[in-house]
Amino acid sequence: MIAIPLPFVVALLLGILAILLFIRREDTTGLAFIFVSLCAVTTTIVGLRWTFEWPIFRLLQPILAACIPMTAWFCFRRFGQNPPRFTTWLHLLPPVLVSMASFGYPAWHVPIDPFLTFLYCVYGIALLRRSLSSNDLPQQVRFSDMSKAIGAERAAGIMLLISACIDAALALDFVLFQGQHAIVILSIGHATLLPILACSVILFSQSMVTNTNEQDVKSAPNTETGQANEKEKTALSLTSAEAQKIVDQLDALFASQQSFLDPDLTLDRLARKMVIPARQISMAVNQIHGRNVSQVVNEYRIERAKQLLLESDKSITQVYLDSGFQTKSNFNREFARVTQQTPSAFRRSCSLDDEASPN
Repeated sequence: MIAIPLPFVVALLLGILAILLFIRREDTTGLAFIFVSLCAVTTTIVGLRWTFEWPIFRLLQPILAACIPMTAWFCFRRFGQNPPRFTTWLHLLPPVLVSMASFGYPAWHVPIDPFLTFLYCVYGIALLRRSLSSNDLPQQVRFSDMSKAIGAERAAGIMLLISACIDAALALDFVLFQGQHAIVILSIGHATLLPILACSVILFSQSMVTNTNEQDVKSAPNTETGQANEKEKTALSLTSAEAQKIVDQLDALFASQQSFLDPDLTLDRLARKMVIPARQISMAVNQIHGRNVSQVVNEYRIERAKQLLLESDKSITQVYLDSGFQTKSNFNREFARVTQQTPSAFRRSCSLDDEASPN
């Protein structure tokens, strides 16, 4: 029987996944396609390097490895708060340095492996910090999918940190055992970490909404410019009065237009409707309510769901769809968070209370 090395099997699966993303050609999956393709090519190079030991593969592997954390960062950062342009260009510096060191060897001997370990640690910590920040939510993620998207970003950060540990283990193996276990370490690392990292990027991209309602654009034609100009002014905090004013405006918007019922509502759309920078909305809601804006929006939806459960005979499925949720799992999770009950248990308990109450 012909034995196919594990990296080639993983590369084949990643390649099929990249082809499926390319066929779909959605606006939100463009970077995901690039990232999955990069993972497939990297895994292929790893398999070729340890199968044929050609020098070209030894040169290309660290270059591609340096591109993975940077590309993952851009996949998650694309729909977040926009960084300054010069900061964006700085992310291209590590792959350039690794390329110079790789092709300059042995004339220019640079310790590439420790640098890659450090690079993965930096990006892994950055993604984890961003996923834990309630003031830096992705602007174009549906509120109903926010927890899933944040979980995917957190998983990506963890995978990058684990990858850094694998790189460190690989370096120690060469120092202590002359690289006897290198193939096993690389095979396990690329067979597990890259697919999980790729799935996290895809899951995050599928939570995005890129199209904008015409009404939103008309109501705030210059919000993108305004957000860029106001970011520096509101980078640290808002006063209590400013935060309360924004929260009151949000409550008034939801009371008059019931925008929370839009299943594709995002922080970006909300900012356009309110003509307020997205970061200010996040900061104000977190400052007043102690929760992120996604949780507050879902609480409005849960109140509508409770009303429908009490006043109608609609099925649970129809109730969560009419309340702005897209999936039953997310609806049940948010309903339990707010009421400490399942939707069906809430409906039953209210029916029993009505029967027990005197006429």
